[in-house]
Amino acid sequence: MARRAAAGALQRSRVGGSVDDPAGLPFPRHGSKLTSQYKSEGCIVSIIVRAHELALHSKRGPVYGPVNLVADRGLTVLHGPAGSGRTCLLLTLAGRMKPSSGTAETLGYELPRRARPVQRATAIAGFQGIDTLEESVTVGAAIRERAAWLAPWWAIVRRTDDAELRRVLAPVFGNVQLPSVDTLIWDLDEVQTVLLRIALAMMSEPEVLFFDQIEQVQSPAARRVLWQRLDAITRAGTAVVASAAAPDTVIWNELGIAPLAFDLTTTAPEVPAEADPDALDLILEHA
Repeated sequence: MARRAAAGALQRSRVGGSVDDPAGLPFPRHGSKLTSQYKSEGCIVSIIVRAHELALHSKRGPVYGPVNLVADRGLTVLHGPAGSGRTCLLLTLAGRMKPSSGTAETLGYELPRRARPVQRATAIAGFQGIDTLEESVTVGAAIRERAAWLAPWWAIVRRTDDAELRRVLAPVFGNVQLPSVDTLIWDLDEVQTVLLRIALAMMSEPEVLFFDQIEQVQSPAARRVLWQRLDAITRAGTAVVASAAAPDTVIWNELGIAPLAFDLTTTAPEVPAEADPDALDLILEHA
């Protein structure tokens, strides 16, 4: 109940509104130490992400912000239309992109100064052009490649067998049918494809998963499965921060979940500017 009470307070907040955070704690000014916990109805709630006046600009104009938000361990949704900067905001909070101004903290690490520890403790999935899968390879090959990336340089990474596939995929797929190791990614349906990307990200055992563009799964039935699986991931102990074009309120009510929802439209640039990779100080490590 404490979690849902906190969720309600945060959902009523609008990003870019009051300088005070929804938990009743003032946002820190520049140079001050960010707080990692707040109290809600006598219960200590851990804050995983916090931002104050966070903004990003490229040579083409503003990308996002200024954004104020605070999120706890659970399912958090940043929603806004194309051009609201939600993809770049997620990458910033995940320690993979430097903001232009403002302050931010993820898992107690100040960003962007402590970006490396944040990268090691978080994972990203669903980002076009970052963790997009090659459709001509097999599921087993994708798992092995990810395992090789995570393993020490001297380790021998063996070919993925059925047991390893189940170990990697089952916690994320739940009741969704598992593909075989020899299944081509081309042959996966949209739910299996996106869950595979999440499962590959989860192989690093992150504390926080950042997932971009829920709407890439187009049908309501498929999105329902995706929301259900993201909620299951949070219940298993990994916080999830996702972006979406709009709240899926009907689906959330059907599933009985209550994400913390932040509306980015209040801080979206009047004339949206696409992020320019040549102008932004990217600190991407790996998807």
